Amino acid sequence: MASELSPLTLETALPEERGPPLPQSTQETINTIVHYYRGEMGRMAGWRDRIDRTSNWAITVVAAMLSVSLSTPTSHHGVLLFAMLLITLLLLIEARRYRFFDVYRARVRQLERGYFAQVLAPDGAPSAKWSTSIATSLRKPVFLMSYKDAVCRRLQRNYCWMYLILLLAWGLKITSPKMSMAGEYLGPVRSWSDLVANTALGPLAGWIVLILVAFFYGLVLYGSFRREEHEGELAHGQVHV
Repeated sequence: MASELSPLTLETALPEERGPPLPQSTQETINTIVHYYRGEMGRMAGWRDRIDRTSNWAITVVAAMLSVSLSTPTSHHGVLLFAMLLITLLLLIEARRYRFFDVYRARVRQLERGYFAQVLAPDGAPSAKWSTSIATSLRKPVFLMSYKDAVCRRLQRNYCWMYLILLLAWGLKITSPKMSMAGEYLGPVRSWSDLVANTALGPLAGWIVLILVAFFYGLVLYGSFRREEHEGELAHGQVHV
């Protein structure tokens, strides 16, 4: 008899160990969902703002480096190579932020598809699959995309165009007539040897720099045209950032 009463006794004796009460009515459940949706929207918007800030910094860096490099014939083409490195650093930072954004965005879209869309225009019998998915994510949050996928996603959205502009500017810089620091005109590029000489970077020979740039842009090209395996709204080209 004592063993049957022990759970009740424990419940009344240790109320501080119990969690907050769960919604007991339909109205309380609806209010909870609405407030939760607003919270997830706030977190998603916060990470989206961080993504936009990184993109804005990348655009500012490109504009500043183009202004420095193309403003005078005596400026070194290495400024544009340095710009490529800075843009890559910002791309990697943005990809990390995008993975966090993607987690909260997925929860918001599950709420919108599974609940709010069903409220506005019922389509078939209601399903608890969306709520189960969100509950699983809340209990054990995991990233929904790999770091590689995030880099490719951001590269396809914004950064491929920045890299293209930098490449065109670098090509213009290494093929344009040069001047020495004393103002002496060095003449235009007329041969492959002149081009290799112009692309030299400190102790690195010009042909090494050309190979490194070609390899780097090969990776950029791969990431820009890579397509994701899954379909639906998360696939390339659908409505998402």
